[in-house]
Amino acid sequence: MEYAIDAGWIRKADQVEHWVREQLYLGLAGTDIPLLRLSMEACVQEDWHELKRINELTLACRETHELTLTDTAMGEALIRLMNSLQMTQPFIKSEPVSFVCLFALAASLWQIPYRAAANGFLWSWLENQIAAATKLVPLGQTQAQQLLVALQPELAAVIEQAEKISEEEIGAGLPALAIASSQHEHMYSRLFRS
Repeated sequence: MEYAIDAGWIRKADQVEHWVREQLYLGLAGTDIPLLRLSMEACVQEDWHELKRINELTLACRETHELTLTDTAMGEALIRLMNSLQMTQPFIKSEPVSFVCLFALAASLWQIPYRAAANGFLWSWLENQIAAATKLVPLGQTQAQQLLVALQPELAAVIEQAEKISEEEIGAGLPALAIASSQHEHMYSRLFRS
C-alpha cells in the first residue's frame, strides 16, 4: 500500500477501502484462506509431510520477493513464540515457513475451529492494513474506524468464497499489488519494510 499511496493510486479513504476490499476478495479468498484451511486439515491429521507441502505451495503463491519476506518474517516470529511456549512444530530452523501454515498449526494446537481461525486471520490482516493507511494516507482515527466498520462484515463472505476454492484453484491475480510490491522494494524512503 505504501508504494500505491506514493504513486498516487490511493489518496483518500474510499480508495483505501477499494484497495483493501479487492485484496480480500481477489487475494486472500483465493490464496491465504484456502491454504489456511488445507493447513489446518493437515495439522488435525498430524500429517506433517502434507503441511510442509502446503507451506511450499503457499510460498510459491507469493508473487514478489518482498511478499515472500513479509510472510516468512512473520512465520519466523511465530515459530519463536511457539518454541518459547514449547509448542510442537515440524519445521527445521533453516526452513522458510509461511505465517499462514504456522497460524494454522497454532490454531489447531489450541483447538480453535477453522472458521474462527480464518476470521481471526482476516481480522488481523484487515486491522493491519487500516493501521498502515492511517499513517500513510493519512487517515484520521474516525475514518479508520469507519473503514473497519464497513469492511468487517465482508470477512464472513470472504471465508465463504474461500471455502469453494479447491487446491487446484488456489491463486490470485492482483497485478497492481505485485507491481506495487516490486516497486516498494526499491523506494528511496519508506515507512514499512519486509
